[in-house]
Amino acid sequence: MLSDIQIAQQAELQPIDTIAAGLGLRSEDLEHYGKYKAKVTAGAVSRAAKPKDGKVVLVTAMNPTPAGEGKTTVSIGLAQGLAKLGRNVCLALREPSLGPVFGVKGGACGGGYSQVVPMEDINLHFTGDLHAITAANNLLAAMIDNHLFQGNELELDENRILWKRCMDMNDRALRHITVGVGGGTSGVTRDDAFQITAASEIMATLCMASDMDDLKARISNIVIGYNKSGKLVTAGQLGAVGAMASLLKDALSPNLVQTIEHVPAFVHGGPFANISHGCNTVIATRTAMKLADIVITEAGFGADLGAEKFLDIKCRKAGITPSAVVIVATVRSLKYNAGVARDKLSEPNREALIEGFANLRRHIANMSGFGIPVVVTCNRFPTDTEEELGIVKDLCEKEGAVFEPADIFMNGGEGGKELAARVAEIVENNEPGSINFTYELSDSIEEKIRKVSTKIYGADDVVFIDGVEEKIKALESQGFGGLPVCIAKTQYSLSDDPKKLGGPTGFNITVRDCYVSAGAGYVVVLTGSILTMPGLPKHPAALDIDIDSEGTITGLF
Repeated sequence: MLSDIQIAQQAELQPIDTIAAGLGLRSEDLEHYGKYKAKVTAGAVSRAAKPKDGKVVLVTAMNPTPAGEGKTTVSIGLAQGLAKLGRNVCLALREPSLGPVFGVKGGACGGGYSQVVPMEDINLHFTGDLHAITAANNLLAAMIDNHLFQGNELELDENRILWKRCMDMNDRALRHITVGVGGGTSGVTRDDAFQITAASEIMATLCMASDMDDLKARISNIVIGYNKSGKLVTAGQLGAVGAMASLLKDALSPNLVQTIEHVPAFVHGGPFANISHGCNTVIATRTAMKLADIVITEAGFGADLGAEKFLDIKCRKAGITPSAVVIVATVRSLKYNAGVARDKLSEPNREALIEGFANLRRHIANMSGFGIPVVVTCNRFPTDTEEELGIVKDLCEKEGAVFEPADIFMNGGEGGKELAARVAEIVENNEPGSINFTYELSDSIEEKIRKVSTKIYGADDVVFIDGVEEKIKALESQGFGGLPVCIAKTQYSLSDDPKKLGGPTGFNITVRDCYVSAGAGYVVVLTGSILTMPGLPKHPAALDIDIDSEGTITGLF
């Protein structure tokens, strides 16, 4: 059996001009990055836009497990299935971060015969967006330390600098550092930290921006720390906006690539959903909506994280209402949620399947609660039996969800046609209504946290560690009380404890910190033991990646 990268390398790609032409774009509308990648300019989208925006389908999932769910793979396979049914469809996906690529997860371009290509390029550097974000982030960090060294006109308190450096790599050694060591021309000595680029505020800010003017306004609002009088200081006050925006000029334009079956795909922006908002850029989603009739997009990790933030944060800001939500599950993952060992997941186990469905049941209820039609698909594995799929079908339909399995890993769009037909029927026969948001922006920050925790996670209540409630009151007094909340939580459980699988009950959510991400436009809430700088595993994927003398990469996934 061929690996994902071998399948991708054997695919016959079409020139990116041909892919663009299918969306009504001309060659001169593109900024080419070789034969198969391009950025699309804002002016080109305005010229080629259809009279009516396309409809959006959000693909999300149950909580991820080591058994694998394949949310991105299903997104791609669904789009390819729709194309086979003659629909004008486009994808809007996130860019992979190098951290997971070289860590434990591997590539993030789908799998099997449902991939976006060129797979190696997208996983490794792509068009340089993440490097530009890293550079803009670290330029601001350098300007802060230089300001301290050069006289500190803004009277920044060096012990209350909030801005962190970042890099697009897993490196636990950088979670706590000291800068300015040595004194003299080395600068002011102070404690600092790195976070991964995908968790940075610049990444989140770029993904929420609608254009360059909006991006600059958002950068200007970024809070970098406190002055010695206890007042907030922004990147705008530091004078960093113009230079940072200049570094992000090209990164602001969406990247156009294709799937193995030549469906156009905008792959742009890559924030993590367990730490950040987990959605691709507003610009890419809206661009796809202007050019295609149906847009398939995805949000990171399970529906409790990515989908909640997509709906409560991104859709609220961008004015987008999905016409349907597809929740991805697998028979294996349902068993895993019942405590079945990984080496036993391929064995039939009716009782475990039913017990593990508690996790999926919660996600169905949550997505239905937003007022959006729900379709559940089982990403099929060769060991799945018809009896097992029948059990899942019955359970889903009892919860009011449409169920349709998909075999898109081995069969690409052909294996996704039945799922695509069910989705198309819903999308084309119904106009999207209003979203039943989890909370109102007029709610207090505490009430927003409590509503997400109880309504979405199923918690009994929220516990705030000493000092957090005071931070929340301070944020509200500083004018940030009307922002949505972006809760950072483990992706592996509906609770903040990764060991609580299935549909846990009788738990509280523990909030240990809270701060404003003014550029992105929300308040970040840290729960449990979530980290913003991951580490490499004992056997990182980097050990298995190689390149030969002819430039062929192996072991990427």
